[in-house]
Amino acid sequence: MALRAIADPLAELTAEDLMSRDVLMLRRESSLQDALRALARAGIGGAPVVDERGRCIGVFSVSDCNRRARNGNRAAPTPPVSGCVCSEWEVVESALDGLPDDAMSRYMTADPVLVQPATPIGEVAQMMVDAHIHRLIVAREDRRPIGIVSSTDVPASVARAVRAREYEEDNHASPI
Repeated sequence: MALRAIADPLAELTAEDLMSRDVLMLRRESSLQDALRALARAGIGGAPVVDERGRCIGVFSVSDCNRRARNGNRAAPTPPVSGCVCSEWEVVESALDGLPDDAMSRYMTADPVLVQPATPIGEVAQMMVDAHIHRLIVAREDRRPIGIVSSTDVPASVARAVRAREYEEDNHASPI
């Protein structure tokens, strides 16, 4: 099946169509341990950081913490981990007890990439590629997060479009 056959329906998708609406938001004043525990409980690798008015001021991710640790930042968390960890973003909660009691905001990425709900899927994908990021925060004009588009949401929408097209072809094929 040619990608062209599914391109038109895909091109109509927006950030709002792709986003997860159940958004974990971290408060700027959260501790590093609390933020990592919240990510572990939610089974995610990152979340928007909001100020007291609920406006997005940054993104905190496990991979950012790991990157800081690898680059020699003495304040970066380097918890000893035992057990099976399959991805760099996974957090083993028992390993968090030895972390410093730092403010999570020291580890977040400030000036996050935000996108409006009506942004087309092509722009969303290009923004993620250009910024080398795994998630975009979908926010209203007042910077309040309403959703997240992750790096798996874009290919998942392609897969859904392909399945829908195949289903349509199978159920509307004319008999020979």
